[in-house]
Amino acid sequence: MNKRKVDPETARVSATAGELRVLIGQFRRRLREEAHAGDFTPSQISVLSRLEREGPATVTTLAQAEGVRPQSMGATVSALQAAGFVIGSPHPTDGRQTVLSLTPACREWIKASRAAREDWLFRTIQAKLSLAEQKKLAGAVELLKRLVDA
Repeated sequence: MNKRKVDPETARVSATAGELRVLIGQFRRRLREEAHAGDFTPSQISVLSRLEREGPATVTTLAQAEGVRPQSMGATVSALQAAGFVIGSPHPTDGRQTVLSLTPACREWIKASRAAREDWLFRTIQAKLSLAEQKKLAGAVELLKRLVDA
């Protein structure tokens, strides 16, 4: 078996990439816990996020964006409508379709959820990191922004 030699710098960057991927997954799960998502499924949260980010949409548009069948998206949307988080209105040009949008109650829930996550993060940074570490973290955030923009 012929093993290719990897230079130490490449091995270090590869290990860092793997650790960062795992850590970001853990971080996202922890933030989700702090959001108090209640009984919403990840699919429902994804639809709410998409409607907030991109604005009103039809079931078909949401299904395509989420990579699911329209029937599956219909079930997801029905649950969100029953919860009072999504409301439908007639499509302006196609009477067969309904345009879905977030309700004011949903927007308030999103706002409160974000505030809870940010509050947890703020308190945790203050409690767990020294002032010097907080400054390092601020620098790391700038580096992460550059990765996201790549």
